[in-house]
Amino acid sequence: MTPKSFRVQRSRTIAAPAADIVRELEDFRRWVAWSPWEGSDPTMSREYDGPTSGVGARYRWSGNRKAGEGSMEIVAVDRPRSVDIRVVFSRPMRADNRVRFDLADTDGGTRVTWSMTGESSGLAGLFSRIVPMDRLVGGDFERGLDRLEATVTAGRQA
Repeated sequence: MTPKSFRVQRSRTIAAPAADIVRELEDFRRWVAWSPWEGSDPTMSREYDGPTSGVGARYRWSGNRKAGEGSMEIVAVDRPRSVDIRVVFSRPMRADNRVRFDLADTDGGTRVTWSMTGESSGLAGLFSRIVPMDRLVGGDFERGLDRLEATVTAGRQA
């Protein structure tokens, strides 16, 4: 089966400066507050490696069937305009994807665009014919952006 390329993307305007938002994105320890996947396994193990934030920061997780197992590494940061991340899933299905957050000044705040690209092949490719990646994770991105907005705006009010 030939791999099939995919792209999932969601955007939201957050009433905060890009510098406040990128701080949440480039430090994996801060993702616990807003990631849509946090809470999918209360006993999930987490490991952090490399610098606390920015290029080279790494995060590994291993959890139940819903949380799965994988790793992320920040591969590029253009503060405060973008953060690029390599995401490798080892279970429930293997995948090597790219995630990117783009931030742009707008009236009323910062437009945050969260995208993920990759290829579906093997079992994941077969599954994606039934449930497209956009349908599989698009709602998660929307929840994550909601939680990111709540986290950033609560931090600005504190």
